[in-house]
Amino acid sequence: MDIVSPKALPIKDFSDPEKAWAYLDEIYERNTQFILDHFNGLVDGNTPEGRIRACYPLIEVTTTSYHKASSSLPFGFLHSPGTYRTSVTAPRLFKSYLIEQMDLILTNHGGTIQIGESDTPIPLHFAADAKEPVDGAALEAADIALRDHFDAPDLSHTDDEIANGTFIPQPGGPYPLAAFTAPRVDYSLYRLSHYTATDAEHFQNFVIFTNYQFYIDEFCRVARAYMDEGHPDYDAFVEPGNAITTNSRLGGGTVGTAVTRLPQMPAYHLKAGRNRGITMVNIGVGPSNAKTASDHIAVLRPHSWIMLGHCAGLRNSQALGDYVLGHAYVREDHVLDEDLPLSVPIPALAEVQVALERAVADVTQLEGIDTKRIMRTGTVASFDNRNWELRDQNEIVRRLSQSRAIALDMESATIAANGFRFRVPYGTLLCVSDKPLHGELKLPGMASDFYRTQVNRHLQIGLRAMEILREQPAERIHSRKLRSFAETAFQ
Repeated sequence: MDIVSPKALPIKDFSDPEKAWAYLDEIYERNTQFILDHFNGLVDGNTPEGRIRACYPLIEVTTTSYHKASSSLPFGFLHSPGTYRTSVTAPRLFKSYLIEQMDLILTNHGGTIQIGESDTPIPLHFAADAKEPVDGAALEAADIALRDHFDAPDLSHTDDEIANGTFIPQPGGPYPLAAFTAPRVDYSLYRLSHYTATDAEHFQNFVIFTNYQFYIDEFCRVARAYMDEGHPDYDAFVEPGNAITTNSRLGGGTVGTAVTRLPQMPAYHLKAGRNRGITMVNIGVGPSNAKTASDHIAVLRPHSWIMLGHCAGLRNSQALGDYVLGHAYVREDHVLDEDLPLSVPIPALAEVQVALERAVADVTQLEGIDTKRIMRTGTVASFDNRNWELRDQNEIVRRLSQSRAIALDMESATIAANGFRFRVPYGTLLCVSDKPLHGELKLPGMASDFYRTQVNRHLQIGLRAMEILREQPAERIHSRKLRSFAETAFQ
């Protein structure tokens, strides 16, 4: 079957990142529209006379020098002489990010950036607008296989080899310019909409994951109060279903309707300019959910994410409601064993640790040694077995004691490990909800005033930590600990 494609566009050189972005956008919009026009023609009864194909736009840059300009940023550099390239999707969604990354390369290396068309086809599924309904009856009446005329997602283009550090390029390149290819990004953009019931455009650069609905309820209460009060830092609050409440200082009002049935991992967004607000996602229970959510949010290149949830306290000296600041992780979650071997350590990131500790002090009004009365810093163990209490306790207690763990949950190690894997600064602050090794379980109606107070403060601490982090320059947030030998130039 013949290939039917739009007229090839020329490769162009740019020294202005904004003009480079504009050409990326031109290519992407033209090529996706080409696919959609033929698909809509099929719905109208016009069968294509060949295989419809249009490709993603491409960013390419070449350097002949090992010279590295002086900079405190851990990204924005081409590590060796050679050619670097990446395919790109949704340039409008990533406009600020793409312009910033291209500007860094031009600043650090000079020369020009080339923009053109890649040889990676855009699948029909990713060219289509997820918000636009498809006339299924008309497609059935056409009685043809879509894959005979349109490209479908190809898993060979959507793996995580680059991010995992297992991709081995030929000497001299082409080297990967970014951690994610365009199809890998598109895959996650569509998954995000499915799992969270909000569009990717609403996600903010500072993300809080939780495993407990209370935190979402409290986040919504706080966010709505911010909108009513005209909070100066946030412009809108978005709930699942893309229901958008605008800040009263900007006119107020709500557009859209929140969903009546929550998705698997609902996301809520307290939006600010340049996406510097806070997103909160209820990932539910378990490392699989934690991996799923962070796998997909990672393509949006957030500046930081933290885990804020409940845990089992493992020390008799802990009280229900005490906080645990994760400093190391025992990874018995297993969902990342194939992507990130257990031999890889997950270091604590000083920038996030300091922000969390300062946030505890700001919210509780306790400092120094007094903070130790309500918070311990130490190792968090994450299991994939929710009913670990039913196993041989002698064996479990021995291993937990050897690791010096002070808390146990099911998600924190996964969130931290995926942060390390995807170069997203991470942290963990948990609240002790029970102490099963010491026979202290939190039963309904038994919560003490101290416990209730601590849980109410917990979200405030998480919000404050994110505000502290966003006040810092990027070179402080993005730790060099997250960068490997030959990293992609794009953050």
